[in-house]
Amino acid sequence: MEVVRRVTCRLLAVFLLFCCVLAEWNTQDYLKREHTLVKPYSGSGLAVPQWDFVGTTMVTNNFVRLTSDHQSRQGAIWNTQPCMIKNWELHVQFKVHGSGKNLFGDGFGIWYTKDRNQLGPVFGNKDFFTGMAILFDTYSNHNGPHNHEHPYVSAMINNGTLHYDHDRDGTHTELAGCEAKFRNKDYDTYAAIRYQDNILKVSLDTDGKNGWKECFVAHGVKLPIGYFFGASAATGDLADNHDIISLKLYELDSITKKEDSSDYRGLPSADFFAAPRDHIEDPKGAFMSGGGWSGWKIFIIIVLSILGLAVCGVVGYVIFNKNSDYSRKRFY
Repeated sequence: MEVVRRVTCRLLAVFLLFCCVLAEWNTQDYLKREHTLVKPYSGSGLAVPQWDFVGTTMVTNNFVRLTSDHQSRQGAIWNTQPCMIKNWELHVQFKVHGSGKNLFGDGFGIWYTKDRNQLGPVFGNKDFFTGMAILFDTYSNHNGPHNHEHPYVSAMINNGTLHYDHDRDGTHTELAGCEAKFRNKDYDTYAAIRYQDNILKVSLDTDGKNGWKECFVAHGVKLPIGYFFGASAATGDLADNHDIISLKLYELDSITKKEDSSDYRGLPSADFFAAPRDHIEDPKGAFMSGGGWSGWKIFIIIVLSILGLAVCGVVGYVIFNKNSDYSRKRFY
C-alpha cells in the first residue's frame, strides 16, 4: 500500500505540473505580440517595432510619456498593424501625475479607430473619428449638481459623424462611464478593455488592490476588424504627465453557442447610449465660467474685496472731511 500511495502522489504531482505549464502556455499563446507594447521599448536606433510616435511623445526606459507636465502639448502612439481579431481584451498600464493640486488636465484616450497618427482636439486625437474611444478625463471645469466628479472614464462609439464636446464632457455622445480616482497614485494603475461578442466592458485597477473593479458594461456594440489601437493625450492651459507603461492585447474566444463566421466590416455602432444629462450654461464672460472655487480664484476674490473695502474707506474719509469743513464754515 505504501508503494501504491507514493506512486499515486508522484503521478498527481506530475499531472499538476503539466497543467500549470499548459495553462501558462495557453495564456502566452493568446497574447498578440504584434499589438503589444512592453519594456524594453526601443528596437534598432530610436524606432520601436510596430509602433509609431507622434507629437510630444517621448520614449524612456520605464515609460512612454505622451505629454509632460507643460501647457499645450499633444502626443500619441499608434500600432502599425491593423487588428484582425474579433474578440479581444486590451490591458493598459498607465500613470497620470503632475504638480497641480486643484487644477490639472486634460486627460488621455485609448483608441481603436480606422485612422491613426492624426493629432487633434479630442485628448490628442482627431475629432469626428471612426471607431471607439475610452477617454480618461481629468479636467473638471464645470459647476452644478448635474456633473459627475473627475477624473472620469467614459466610452464613445463614433461612425465619423459625431463631435466630441469638451464643454459638456462628451455627455451627448457618451456610451457609458464611471468615476475613477487614478491620478497621482503611488502604485501602478491599470485598465482592462474587453470586447467580446458585441459586448464592451471596461474594468479598472486604480485602488492598489490587485483586482479588477467593473467600470461599465455596454451591450450591442459593433466594431469592425482592421482598425488600429493607439493612445493619445493632451494638455491645455492645465497640464499633467500622461505615461503609458504597457499595452497588452489578448485574443479571446467567443462565449456564444452560435459562432458568427463573418467578420464585421461595417461602421462602428452601438444599440444604447447613456441618457444625456442636462447642462447648465455658465454666463458668457462671467468670472466663474472657467471652473469651481479653486484656490487662485478665492485668492483673487479676497484681494479684490480688500481693494474694494480700501477704496470705500478712502471715499468715505474724503466725504467726511468735506462735510466737516462745510459745517465749520456755517458758523463764521
